[in-house]
Formats: sequence, structure tokens, C-alpha cells
Amino acid sequence: MALSVSAQTLPAPTAPPAAPAGPSKIAVISFQVAVAQTNQGQQGYADLEKKYAPKEAQLKAINDEIESLTKQLQAQGDKLSQAERASRAKTIDAKKKQLDRSAEDLRNEGNRDIQQMYTSLASKVFDVLSTYAQQQGYTMVLDISQQQSPILYATPSSDITKAVVEAYNVKSGVPAPTAQPAAAPKPAAPKTAAPKPAAAH
Repeated sequence: MALSVSAQTLPAPTAPPAAPAGPSKIAVISFQVAVAQTNQGQQGYADLEKKYAPKEAQLKAINDEIESLTKQLQAQGDKLSQAERASRAKTIDAKKKQLDRSAEDLRNEGNRDIQQMYTSLASKVFDVLSTYAQQQGYTMVLDISQQQSPILYATPSSDITKAVVEAYNVKSGVPAPTAQPAAAPKPAAPKTAAPKPAAAH
């Protein structure tokens, strides 16, 4: 599933206690990637692929029929009466409108499912992130998954994406997928702001 997933901003955590004296310890995380790479996230997207595969196949069948009818009309056009050409053209146009409506309905339904699945999972991953950051003594965690991220440079050792994914997998108890799901068209993900982890508290 092409992951450009996103969700509404997570509820703001309670105000953190005053930062202890001494140098700040800052980490970065690609939060959207972390959510998607958890075992639960991979399973969730695989389940959505399976759910929408039949509907995608239906749309492909309609599209193939439109292409076939269009080629027939083009090949036989001069041999048909004007009324017959008009009738076939009207049939093709009606099927195109049906395809457009069905595709739009599928996108909207898919986006809602992705949004709901991502939002629920992101909240759980955020809780693990917050706990992990406190245990490791980080005073701030910055999200680098945003296109407009202000982070210009961060050392690899400060990236806790993998560590948070592993910590979440342990807590959730969800096993890793046994096999990659078959490639299938996926509903487009809504392009809204992703949740940003706040300072550890």
C-alpha cells in the first residue's frame, strides 16, 4: 500500500514537567513510517488491500469493457448507421460516468477506512513513543516525516524510528506478517497533517 497515510492531530498530552538542568537530549522520528512499519500497521494495510481487491477488479472490468466498446465503435464506425453510432456512443458515455462515480465512491470509502485505521494505531504508537523517550532521557522528539520538516540534519543515532517500532511490536504482541500480501491497487491516503509527537514528559 502506497503509504502516504495521515490523520488528524493527536490530542495534546498534559503539560510536561520542567526540563531538568543540563544539556537537552533530542531525538527524531519518522512518525508516519513508524506507524506503517509496525506489525499491526502492516497487517492493517494488508487487510484493507484484501477488502478492496474485489472492488478494484470490478472497476477494471468496467474500464476494459469501455475500451473494448470504444475500439469496436472506431473500427466499425463507417459501417454503422448514424443512429447505431449514436446509440453505441451513448452506451460508452453512460459506462464512463458509472466508472467515474464508482471510482470516486471507492476512493472516499478507502480514505475513510485508512484514516480510521491510521488514527487509532497512531495514538497507540504515540503512547509507546512517549514512554520510550522518557526511559531514554530524551527531552524532545521531533517528527521528520513531514515534507516541510524544519530538521535539516540529524545524526543516524538520534533517529529512534526503528526502536519505537520494535518497542511497539513487543507491547502489541502482534506477530510479523508471514508473507507479503499480493500486490493490489490501494485506496489513496488523505493528504492531511500527520500527528507530531510532543516533547517527552
